[in-house]
Amino acid sequence: MKQSLDVETFAKSLTDKGYDGYFQTEGGYADKIKDSISKFLEACNDGTDKPNLPNILMLKTYLQWNGEDKPKIECNMWVKHEDGLFDVQKMNIERKDQYGQLLKQSKLTDLSTSSIPTRKEAIAQVLDTPKQEFSSRKRGFGMR
Repeated sequence: MKQSLDVETFAKSLTDKGYDGYFQTEGGYADKIKDSISKFLEACNDGTDKPNLPNILMLKTYLQWNGEDKPKIECNMWVKHEDGLFDVQKMNIERKDQYGQLLKQSKLTDLSTSSIPTRKEAIAQVLDTPKQEFSSRKRGFGMR
């Protein structure tokens, strides 16, 4: 079920799902999600900025950051924006190495704000989980 939310409720929904870091709206306005969106919309109203796509805002955040020299996980969200209401449409989650090379990616489409994965679930989609190795040693009781 698609449901558009006002900026306050939209920000709270994402924060409740673990997206509580800093965001960039349309490549600028780095701040917490509500403040980043508000600053961008204010810039649009005074004519100093405009969205790249009509009625769509691009939000970017890091889901995992351990420094410049370590791999990182980025998240890009395309958010429908009409009449002051917001709803996530699609999401790209990318794990990149310290040089910016793509290691693994997940693309999620046909989303809504309520259906996006939590931050931990999003991270898990691009992590390489090691395969479980089974010991060849026999299990059982030993007589000593």
